[in-house]
Amino acid sequence: MSIDGLSNVPVRRGTTINLRVEAETRDLIDDAASVLGKTRTEFMIDTARHHAIDVLLDQRLFVLDDARHAAFVAALDAPPVARPRLSALMERKPAWER
Repeated sequence: MSIDGLSNVPVRRGTTINLRVEAETRDLIDDAASVLGKTRTEFMIDTARHHAIDVLLDQRLFVLDDARHAAFVAALDAPPVARPRLSALMERKPAWER
Protein backbone atom coordinates (compact mmCIF):
# COMPACT_ATOMS: atom_id res chain seq x y z
CA MET A 1 0.00 0.00 0.00
CA SER A 2 1.21 3.52 -0.67
CA ILE A 3 2.31 5.90 2.04
CA ASP A 4 -0.84 8.02 1.74
CA GLY A 5 -3.10 4.96 2.01
CA LEU A 6 -5.05 6.02 -1.08
CA SER A 7 -3.62 3.54 -3.52
CA ASN A 8 -2.83 -0.15 -3.63
CA VAL A 9 0.20 0.55 -5.80
CA PRO A 10 3.35 -0.36 -3.86
CA VAL A 11 5.84 2.41 -3.17
CA ARG A 12 9.36 1.79 -4.44
CA ARG A 13 11.79 2.35 -1.60
CA GLY A 14 14.90 3.12 -3.58
CA THR A 15 17.16 2.32 -6.47
CA THR A 16 20.88 1.83 -6.31
CA ILE A 17 23.22 4.00 -8.36
CA ASN A 18 26.88 3.02 -8.39
CA LEU A 19 29.49 5.65 -9.25
CA ARG A 20 33.23 5.55 -9.63
CA VAL A 21 34.97 8.80 -8.76
CA GLU A 22 38.48 9.89 -7.99
CA ALA A 23 39.35 9.98 -4.29
CA GLU A 24 39.78 13.76 -4.47
CA THR A 25 36.25 14.16 -5.83
CA ARG A 26 34.82 11.89 -3.13
CA ASP A 27 36.68 13.86 -0.46
CA LEU A 28 35.38 17.15 -1.88
CA ILE A 29 31.82 15.79 -1.83
CA ASP A 30 32.28 14.52 1.73
CA ASP A 31 33.60 17.92 2.87
CA ALA A 32 30.68 19.77 1.29
CA ALA A 33 28.18 17.29 2.74
CA SER A 34 29.73 17.69 6.17
CA VAL A 35 29.42 21.48 6.01
CA LEU A 36 25.69 21.04 5.38
CA GLY A 37 25.30 18.33 8.00
CA LYS A 38 24.37 15.70 5.42
CA THR A 39 25.62 12.27 4.51
CA ARG A 40 27.42 11.78 1.21
CA THR A 41 24.32 10.08 -0.20
CA GLU A 42 21.96 12.84 0.96
CA PHE A 43 24.25 15.51 -0.46
CA MET A 44 24.69 13.78 -3.81
CA ILE A 45 20.98 13.05 -4.22
CA ASP A 46 19.91 16.58 -3.20
CA THR A 47 22.51 18.21 -5.43
CA ALA A 48 21.82 16.01 -8.45
CA ARG A 49 18.06 16.38 -8.06
CA HIS A 50 18.22 20.18 -7.79
CA HIS A 51 20.51 20.41 -10.80
CA ALA A 52 18.27 18.07 -12.82
CA ILE A 53 15.23 20.24 -12.01
CA ASP A 54 17.13 23.40 -13.01
CA VAL A 55 18.21 21.85 -16.32
CA LEU A 56 14.66 20.75 -17.14
CA LEU A 57 13.12 24.07 -16.12
CA ASP A 58 15.64 25.92 -18.29
CA GLN A 59 14.23 23.95 -21.21
CA ARG A 60 10.55 24.30 -20.32
CA LEU A 61 9.97 27.50 -18.36
CA PHE A 62 10.42 30.96 -19.81
CA VAL A 63 9.92 33.98 -17.59
CA LEU A 64 9.18 37.14 -19.55
CA ASP A 65 8.27 40.66 -18.55
CA ASP A 66 5.07 42.14 -20.03
CA ALA A 67 6.75 43.70 -23.07
CA ARG A 68 8.66 40.57 -24.01
CA HIS A 69 5.59 38.42 -23.42
CA ALA A 70 3.55 40.63 -25.78
CA ALA A 71 6.30 40.38 -28.43
CA PHE A 72 6.44 36.61 -27.99
CA VAL A 73 2.66 36.23 -28.37
CA ALA A 74 2.71 38.53 -31.42
CA ALA A 75 5.41 36.37 -33.02
CA LEU A 76 3.36 33.23 -32.35
CA ASP A 77 0.20 34.82 -33.77
CA ALA A 78 1.89 36.20 -36.90
CA PRO A 79 1.50 34.21 -40.12
CA PRO A 80 4.55 32.13 -41.02
CA VAL A 81 7.14 33.56 -43.36
CA ALA A 82 7.10 31.86 -46.77
CA ARG A 83 10.11 29.61 -47.25
CA PRO A 84 9.93 28.28 -50.84
CA ARG A 85 13.09 26.16 -50.60
CA LEU A 86 11.89 24.54 -47.37
CA SER A 87 8.45 23.90 -48.89
CA ALA A 88 10.04 22.28 -51.95
CA LEU A 89 12.22 20.10 -49.73
CA MET A 90 9.26 18.96 -47.65
CA GLU A 91 7.30 18.06 -50.80
CA ARG A 92 10.09 15.83 -52.15
CA LYS A 93 9.66 12.08 -51.89
CA PRO A 94 12.07 10.63 -49.28
CA ALA A 95 15.01 8.61 -50.61
CA TRP A 96 13.71 5.41 -48.99
CA GLU A 97 10.43 5.73 -50.91
CA ARG A 98 12.02 6.26 -54.34
